[in-house]
Amino acid sequence: MEIDKLIQQARFKDNYHKAIVNLFYTSNYFRDAHMQVFGRYEIQGQHFNILRILNGKHPEPVSPGYIKEVMLDKGRDLTRLMDKLVNMGWVNRMICPENKRKMNITLTESGYEMVKKISDEVNEMDGSLRTLADEDYEILSRLLDKMRG
Repeated sequence: MEIDKLIQQARFKDNYHKAIVNLFYTSNYFRDAHMQVFGRYEIQGQHFNILRILNGKHPEPVSPGYIKEVMLDKGRDLTRLMDKLVNMGWVNRMICPENKRKMNITLTESGYEMVKKISDEVNEMDGSLRTLADEDYEILSRLLDKMRG
């Protein structure tokens, strides 16, 4: 269904604004769909993003600065997000032995297992959300890259 019908708005200022509204609406649509999986584990999308970042570097430690730099949602309180993952036993946070001012963040063994389990569920859900051909997703991704300049 087209965005103007979904949000019951007949007119937009211009096509740019229509596209931006559509982008936000679609982003929230996928966020809400993924929350069905994340909710079962009592995490948010930002927690999963951190777990995937750590998994991509596993078993190497990463710094909080690195995590913040590559996170999808940079506006969140990283310390609070990390605290929850540490309390869940999925992440270790340790002072770097070579540099006492640096923090090393790693996945625990259970965190490594959980990111795999959650990723499998997200991938399964994503399979049901796919509505375009692979080439269309490539075009969409290039257009989004182009929008950011």
